[in-house]
Amino acid sequence: MLRQLRIAIIFLALFTVLTGIIYPLVVTGIAQTAFPHQANGSLIVKDGNYTGSELIGQPFSDPKYFWGRLSATAPFPYNAAASSGSNYGPLNPALTEEIQARIDALKAVDPTNDQPIPVDLVTSSASGLDPDISVAAALYQVPRVARYRGLSEEQVYGLVNRFIEGRQFGILGEPRVNVLKLNLALDELK
Repeated sequence: MLRQLRIAIIFLALFTVLTGIIYPLVVTGIAQTAFPHQANGSLIVKDGNYTGSELIGQPFSDPKYFWGRLSATAPFPYNAAASSGSNYGPLNPALTEEIQARIDALKAVDPTNDQPIPVDLVTSSASGLDPDISVAAALYQVPRVARYRGLSEEQVYGLVNRFIEGRQFGILGEPRVNVLKLNLALDELK
């Protein structure tokens, strides 16, 4: 029995060192060497300051900016420490109220826009942290952003087109626009 206990303790120590220390150090070293930007959080630096991450959405409610998806994280929107969706079912009145509130907010800042509102502008993502919106959601907002910034719609359409990211590996997902990158580029225009 003591022999088996000694063998078990040796294997526990060996695999603790192997999987708890050596493996993470090797993987971290490879990531830092091969993908340093991604390994460090895909942070965006502007004027020497960190402004956010390409991977985590940020709240924008000023009409002169493009708005992202709603966030259901608590206790504040886009809380990376509390990634979660709302878990509202389709019959839950809270979901209907959330969607209607966002529709009302979009109509209030752009009452002349009669285009159908893309679904991703009125619903939260599964993680609550989605940094991207669909191309349709970005294009829907172009007239409002152009008007509030005093730019032509063609300028803003051109900017949106520059920031469209294609499908991952050419087949996964849908084309999308990163809201933070787009808004930072918009600030550089005017």
